[in-house]
Amino acid sequence: MDELKFRRQAYGEPNNKDEDFLAAMHAAPEREAFVNDLKKLDSKLEQALKVDVPEDLAAKLLLNQQLHQHQAQRRKSGFTLALVASVAFIAGISFTLLRMSPVDLGQHALTHVYHETGALTSDDNVSFDEVNFQLASMNSLGSAKFTQQPGQVYYSTFCDFQGVKSLHLVMQGEQGKVTLFIVPVESRMVLEQSFADNKYKGYGFETDNAYMLLVGEDDKDLSYVKREIEQTFI
Repeated sequence: MDELKFRRQAYGEPNNKDEDFLAAMHAAPEREAFVNDLKKLDSKLEQALKVDVPEDLAAKLLLNQQLHQHQAQRRKSGFTLALVASVAFIAGISFTLLRMSPVDLGQHALTHVYHETGALTSDDNVSFDEVNFQLASMNSLGSAKFTQQPGQVYYSTFCDFQGVKSLHLVMQGEQGKVTLFIVPVESRMVLEQSFADNKYKGYGFETDNAYMLLVGEDDKDLSYVKREIEQTFI
C-alpha cells in the first residue's frame, strides 16, 4: 500500500482492521505512531459528543416555542386591536362632525335626484295612505300627514339627508314629474327658497315640522306640486 492510500484510510477510519491497512501500519514505526495519534483524537471527539440530554429537554423546547408564538400573536393582536380602535375613534369623530356640520338642503336635494335617477322612471301608483304610513314611522315629524291624495305619486321611499331620515317622493306636476323631499326640521339645516343647476330648478319651504324641497325642470311643475302640498299636507 502506498503512502497516500494509507493516510487516506487512516484519516477516514483509524481503527480500521483491514489486513492490508494493518500490514502497512506495522511496516513503519512512524505510521503506527501516526495512527495512534488519530485514534486518540477520535476518542476525544467521541467523548466530547457524549453529552447527557435532560429528560425534559423536548418539553422545554416545545414550551419555549409556544411562548414565542404566543408573544408574537399578542403583539399582532395588540396592533390589530389598536388599529381597530383608532379606526373606530376616527369614524366616531367623523360621524359626530358630520352630524354637527351645516346641511345645504338645496344642494343635497339636487345630489339626491342625480344619484337616484331610477326614481324618475318609476310609474307606480302610490296612495297617500302608504305615504302617511311612512311618515308615521318618522318620529321627528310628529303627526304630519296628507289629508287626501296630493295628485299622482309615482314613487315613495326613505332617504338620508346627512344622517337625517327623510322621505323621497316623485309626483306629477302640471306637465312633467317633480321630486319632493320631506326632511324633518333641524337647526343645522340651511334652507334656501330657490336653488338650481344647469338642468334642474328647486324650491324650498317650511311647514310646522318639516322642510319641503321640490326639484323639477319647469317652474310651472314646481308651482303646481307646491299648491297640491299646501292643500293636503298638515
